[in-house]
Amino acid sequence: MQIRLDGRTALVTGGSKGLGLAIAGHFVEAGAAVALVARGAAALEEARAGLAARFQGARVAAIAADVATAEGCARAAAAAEAGLGPIDILVNNAGTSQRGPFMEVDDALWHADLDLKLFAAIRLTRAVWPGMQARRWGRVINVLATAAKAPPGGGAPTAVSRAAGMALTKVLANEGAPHGILVNALLVGIIESDQWVQRHATDPRGISWEEWKAEQGRGVPLGRIGRAEEFAAMATMLASDAAGYVTGTAINVDGGRSPVV
Repeated sequence: MQIRLDGRTALVTGGSKGLGLAIAGHFVEAGAAVALVARGAAALEEARAGLAARFQGARVAAIAADVATAEGCARAAAAAEAGLGPIDILVNNAGTSQRGPFMEVDDALWHADLDLKLFAAIRLTRAVWPGMQARRWGRVINVLATAAKAPPGGGAPTAVSRAAGMALTKVLANEGAPHGILVNALLVGIIESDQWVQRHATDPRGISWEEWKAEQGRGVPLGRIGRAEEFAAMATMLASDAAGYVTGTAINVDGGRSPVV
Protein backbone atom coordinates (compact mmCIF):
# COMPACT_ATOMS: atom_id res chain seq x y z
CA MET A 1 0.00 0.00 0.00
CA GLN A 2 1.35 3.40 -0.99
CA ILE A 3 0.63 6.33 1.31
CA ARG A 4 -0.05 9.52 -0.65
CA LEU A 5 -0.95 13.09 0.31
CA ASP A 6 -1.34 14.53 -3.20
CA GLY A 7 -3.30 17.78 -3.27
CA ARG A 8 -3.08 18.27 0.49
CA THR A 9 -1.51 21.21 2.31
CA ALA A 10 0.10 20.80 5.72
CA LEU A 11 1.34 23.17 8.42
CA VAL A 12 4.05 21.74 10.68
CA THR A 13 5.20 23.66 13.75
CA GLY A 14 8.70 23.13 15.04
CA GLY A 15 9.38 22.33 11.40
CA SER A 16 12.95 23.54 10.97
CA LYS A 17 14.69 20.56 12.59
CA GLY A 18 14.29 17.21 14.32
CA LEU A 19 10.96 15.44 14.27
CA GLY A 20 9.15 18.36 12.63
CA LEU A 21 11.55 18.45 9.70
CA ALA A 22 11.40 14.67 9.33
CA ILE A 23 7.60 14.81 9.22
CA ALA A 24 7.71 17.64 6.68
CA GLY A 25 10.07 15.63 4.49
CA HIS A 26 7.79 12.61 4.49
CA PHE A 27 4.78 14.81 3.72
CA VAL A 28 6.55 16.45 0.76
CA GLU A 29 7.69 13.07 -0.53
CA ALA A 30 4.07 11.88 -0.35
CA GLY A 31 2.94 14.83 -2.49
CA ALA A 32 1.81 17.45 0.02
CA ALA A 33 2.62 21.15 0.07
CA VAL A 34 4.11 22.02 3.45
CA ALA A 35 4.45 25.18 5.52
CA LEU A 36 7.33 24.96 7.98
CA VAL A 37 6.83 27.11 11.08
CA ALA A 38 9.48 27.88 13.70
CA ARG A 39 11.07 30.89 15.38
CA GLY A 40 14.48 30.94 13.69
CA ALA A 41 14.41 32.37 10.17
CA ALA A 42 17.88 31.09 9.23
CA ALA A 43 17.18 27.50 10.27
CA LEU A 44 13.82 27.63 8.52
CA GLU A 45 15.33 28.77 5.25
CA GLU A 46 17.99 26.07 5.48
CA ALA A 47 15.26 23.47 6.02
CA ARG A 48 13.15 24.81 3.16
CA ALA A 49 16.11 24.84 0.77
CA GLY A 50 17.05 21.31 1.80
CA LEU A 51 13.58 19.97 1.06
CA ALA A 52 13.46 21.83 -2.25
CA ALA A 53 16.79 20.27 -3.23
CA ARG A 54 15.69 16.76 -2.24
CA PHE A 55 12.28 16.82 -3.90
CA GLN A 56 11.96 18.36 -7.35
CA GLY A 57 8.87 20.54 -7.63
CA ALA A 58 8.29 20.60 -3.88
CA ARG A 59 6.00 23.35 -2.60
CA VAL A 60 7.47 24.39 0.73
CA ALA A 61 7.02 27.67 2.62
CA ALA A 62 9.14 28.84 5.55
CA ILE A 63 7.28 30.96 8.10
CA ALA A 64 9.10 32.52 11.06
CA ALA A 65 6.66 32.86 13.95
CA ASP A 66 6.56 32.29 17.69
CA VAL A 67 3.55 30.03 18.20
CA ALA A 68 3.81 30.49 21.97
CA THR A 69 1.91 33.74 21.36
CA ALA A 70 -1.58 34.34 19.98
CA GLU A 71 -0.16 36.79 17.44
CA GLY A 72 2.40 34.25 16.23
CA CYS A 73 -0.23 31.55 15.77
CA ALA A 74 -2.51 33.87 13.79
CA ARG A 75 0.38 35.03 11.62
CA ALA A 76 1.59 31.48 10.95
CA ALA A 77 -1.83 30.22 9.88
CA ALA A 78 -2.55 33.27 7.72
CA ALA A 79 0.85 33.17 6.01
CA ALA A 80 0.59 29.44 5.34
CA GLU A 81 -2.81 29.75 3.71
CA ALA A 82 -1.76 32.83 1.73
CA GLY A 83 1.29 31.05 0.38
CA LEU A 84 0.04 27.51 -0.16
CA GLY A 85 -3.73 27.47 0.17
CA PRO A 86 -6.17 26.11 2.75
CA ILE A 87 -4.63 23.92 5.44
CA ASP A 88 -5.75 20.28 5.35
CA ILE A 89 -3.24 18.85 7.84
CA LEU A 90 -2.01 20.50 11.03
CA VAL A 91 0.88 19.02 12.99
CA ASN A 92 1.28 20.63 16.41
CA ASN A 93 4.90 19.68 17.07
CA ALA A 94 6.49 22.77 18.66
CA GLY A 95 7.79 22.14 22.14
CA THR A 96 10.66 21.70 24.54
CA SER A 97 11.22 19.42 27.53
CA GLN A 98 10.96 21.60 30.62
CA ARG A 99 11.00 19.57 33.82
CA GLY A 100 12.07 19.69 37.41
CA PRO A 101 10.94 19.11 41.01
CA PHE A 102 7.47 20.56 41.54
CA MET A 103 8.52 23.11 44.15
CA GLU A 104 11.22 24.48 41.82
CA VAL A 105 8.82 25.22 38.94
CA ASP A 106 7.60 28.79 39.20
CA ASP A 107 4.56 30.40 37.60
CA ALA A 108 6.58 31.87 34.73
CA LEU A 109 7.77 28.42 33.65
CA TRP A 110 4.28 26.94 33.96
CA HIS A 111 2.86 29.71 31.77
CA ALA A 112 5.63 29.43 29.18
CA ASP A 113 5.22 25.67 28.91
CA LEU A 114 1.45 25.78 28.59
CA ASP A 115 1.61 28.60 26.04
CA LEU A 116 4.00 26.66 23.81
CA LYS A 117 2.60 23.15 24.15
CA LEU A 118 -1.10 23.58 24.84
CA PHE A 119 -2.29 27.02 23.80
CA ALA A 120 -0.35 26.91 20.53
CA ALA A 121 -2.25 23.75 19.59
CA ILE A 122 -5.54 25.30 20.66
CA ARG A 123 -4.97 28.52 18.71
CA LEU A 124 -3.65 26.94 15.53
CA THR A 125 -6.42 24.34 15.48
CA ARG A 126 -8.97 27.09 15.96
CA ALA A 127 -7.50 28.93 12.98
CA VAL A 128 -7.67 26.01 10.51
CA TRP A 129 -10.74 24.19 11.85
CA PRO A 130 -13.46 26.17 10.00
CA GLY A 131 -11.85 25.46 6.63
CA MET A 132 -11.48 21.75 7.40
CA GLN A 133 -15.09 21.64 8.52
CA ALA A 134 -16.31 23.39 5.34
CA ARG A 135 -14.34 20.95 3.15
CA ARG A 136 -15.37 17.98 5.32
CA TRP A 137 -11.78 16.71 5.47
CA GLY A 138 -9.00 17.46 7.89
CA ARG A 139 -6.25 15.99 10.01
CA VAL A 140 -4.83 17.32 13.28
CA ILE A 141 -1.84 15.50 14.76
CA ASN A 142 -0.64 16.53 18.22
CA VAL A 143 2.94 15.51 18.97
CA LEU A 144 3.14 14.78 22.69
CA ALA A 145 5.30 12.52 24.87
CA THR A 146 4.76 9.23 26.66
CA ALA A 147 4.91 11.17 29.92
CA ALA A 148 1.37 12.29 29.08
CA LYS A 149 0.21 8.77 29.98
CA ALA A 150 2.81 7.94 32.62
CA PRO A 151 3.89 11.19 34.31
CA PRO A 152 7.08 10.75 36.34
CA GLY A 153 8.03 12.55 39.52
CA GLY A 154 10.00 15.63 38.57
CA GLY A 155 8.13 15.72 35.26
CA ALA A 156 6.39 19.07 35.73
CA PRO A 157 5.52 21.10 33.83
CA THR A 158 6.00 19.14 30.61
CA ALA A 159 4.13 15.98 31.66
CA VAL A 160 1.14 18.08 32.73
CA SER A 161 0.97 20.10 29.50
CA ARG A 162 1.35 16.91 27.45
CA ALA A 163 -1.47 15.23 29.40
CA ALA A 164 -3.64 18.26 28.68
CA GLY A 165 -2.75 17.88 25.01
CA MET A 166 -3.99 14.30 25.10
CA ALA A 167 -7.31 15.46 26.57
CA LEU A 168 -7.53 18.16 23.88
CA THR A 169 -6.97 15.47 21.25
CA LYS A 170 -9.98 13.49 22.47
CA VAL A 171 -12.23 16.55 22.71
CA LEU A 172 -11.37 17.62 19.17
CA ALA A 173 -11.72 14.10 17.80
CA ASN A 174 -15.26 13.84 19.15
CA GLU A 175 -16.22 17.22 17.75
CA GLY A 176 -14.47 16.75 14.43
CA ALA A 177 -15.71 13.26 13.56
CA PRO A 178 -19.10 14.35 12.13
CA HIS A 179 -17.24 16.77 9.82
CA GLY A 180 -14.58 14.39 8.52
CA ILE A 181 -11.83 15.88 10.74
CA LEU A 182 -9.66 13.22 12.37
CA VAL A 183 -7.55 14.15 15.39
CA ASN A 184 -4.86 11.96 16.89
CA ALA A 185 -1.77 12.24 19.08
CA LEU A 186 1.65 10.69 18.63
CA LEU A 187 3.57 10.18 21.87
CA VAL A 188 7.33 10.39 21.59
CA GLY A 189 9.63 8.02 23.45
CA ILE A 190 13.40 8.22 23.04
CA ILE A 191 13.87 9.18 19.40
CA GLU A 192 16.83 10.82 17.69
CA SER A 193 16.01 14.52 17.61
CA ASP A 194 17.54 17.87 18.40
CA GLN A 195 16.45 17.63 22.05
CA TRP A 196 18.37 14.38 22.53
CA VAL A 197 21.40 15.77 20.73
CA GLN A 198 21.37 18.62 23.23
CA ARG A 199 21.10 16.21 26.15
CA HIS A 200 24.10 14.29 24.85
CA ALA A 201 26.05 17.54 24.52
CA THR A 202 25.51 18.31 28.22
CA ASP A 203 26.58 14.84 29.41
CA PRO A 204 29.71 15.53 31.51
CA ARG A 205 31.24 12.12 30.72
CA GLY A 206 32.15 13.15 27.18
CA ILE A 207 31.11 9.84 25.60
CA SER A 208 30.46 9.66 21.86
CA TRP A 209 27.01 10.13 20.33
CA GLU A 210 26.94 6.46 19.26
CA GLU A 211 27.89 5.29 22.76
CA TRP A 212 25.31 7.58 24.29
CA LYS A 213 22.57 6.32 21.95
CA ALA A 214 23.43 2.70 22.74
CA GLU A 215 23.28 3.46 26.46
CA GLN A 216 19.86 5.10 26.18
CA GLY A 217 18.57 2.24 24.08
CA ARG A 218 19.26 -0.37 26.75
CA GLY A 219 16.10 0.63 28.58
CA VAL A 220 13.93 0.16 25.49
CA PRO A 221 12.40 -3.27 24.77
CA LEU A 222 13.46 -2.99 21.12
CA GLY A 223 17.02 -2.41 22.32
CA ARG A 224 17.65 0.93 20.62
CA ILE A 225 16.37 4.48 20.43
CA GLY A 226 14.07 5.39 17.56
CA ARG A 227 14.80 7.21 14.33
CA ALA A 228 13.03 10.42 13.34
CA GLU A 229 12.06 8.79 10.04
CA GLU A 230 10.14 6.07 11.90
CA PHE A 231 8.15 8.69 13.78
CA ALA A 232 7.52 10.65 10.59
CA ALA A 233 6.23 7.55 8.81
CA MET A 234 3.54 7.10 11.46
CA ALA A 235 2.55 10.77 11.18
CA THR A 236 2.27 10.43 7.40
CA MET A 237 -0.02 7.44 7.72
CA LEU A 238 -2.28 9.29 10.17
CA ALA A 239 -2.40 12.28 7.79
CA SER A 240 -3.54 10.11 4.87
CA ASP A 241 -6.76 8.46 3.77
CA ALA A 242 -5.23 5.13 4.82
CA ALA A 243 -6.06 6.09 8.43
CA GLY A 244 -9.62 7.09 7.62
CA TYR A 245 -11.07 5.16 10.57
CA VAL A 246 -8.53 6.27 13.19
CA THR A 247 -9.38 9.21 15.42
CA GLY A 248 -9.17 10.10 19.10
CA THR A 249 -6.12 7.91 19.69
CA ALA A 250 -2.84 8.57 21.48
CA ILE A 251 -0.25 6.27 19.91
CA ASN A 252 3.05 5.52 21.65
CA VAL A 253 6.02 5.64 19.28
CA ASP A 254 8.56 4.48 21.81
CA GLY A 255 9.80 0.96 21.03
CA GLY A 256 7.63 -0.43 23.84
CA ARG A 257 9.25 1.64 26.59
CA SER A 258 6.13 3.22 28.11
CA PRO A 259 4.51 1.26 30.97
CA VAL A 260 1.11 2.47 29.73
CA VAL A 261 -0.34 1.33 26.39
